[in-house]
Amino acid sequence: MRHLHSPWRSAYIGTFKEEKKPNECLFCRIAAEHEDAKNLIVWRGKKCYVVLNRYPYNSGHLMVVPYRHLGAFQRLRSAEHREIMEMTGRCMKALDTLSIPHGYNFGANLGRVAGAGIEQHIHFHLVPRWNGDTNFMPVLAEVKVVSERLEDLQMSLSKALRKHTRSKMPKNQTRSKAKVQ
Repeated sequence: MRHLHSPWRSAYIGTFKEEKKPNECLFCRIAAEHEDAKNLIVWRGKKCYVVLNRYPYNSGHLMVVPYRHLGAFQRLRSAEHREIMEMTGRCMKALDTLSIPHGYNFGANLGRVAGAGIEQHIHFHLVPRWNGDTNFMPVLAEVKVVSERLEDLQMSLSKALRKHTRSKMPKNQTRSKAKVQ
């Protein structure tokens, strides 16, 4: 068996294990911390926020997460559905500007058997795709290469999303101070 060394992953996992409290939800924790750059949050709304996936399938892989802690799609409220879908569209526009993907995968893994890594807090994945983005690494070596630093992408995507949401943002609301509900 071949090994690909990625020491940054073990440092991240070790830090999370030390900080994690029993039964603590990752999505609730990072929403409450308001350390957006550290947690790779690129946008905050009234009902949901957008965060980059720390272990992306492709560069630009992000998640749209409702603030409310719930594990069932059926429990989402109309306002949450609306903001999640609106924000997904804005994220696509921002990613279209930044990295010009040829398409997207969008969806949720609902339940453990469907592949949900965090099944107790629903979240939606948006994964940019390019023609030919499957190369020899995942096919032969079962390794995915992500060519962009997450911190750089977090800054550029946050800027692009501010540009794409400015015209639709109410005058009395700032994205960085949205309440956690």
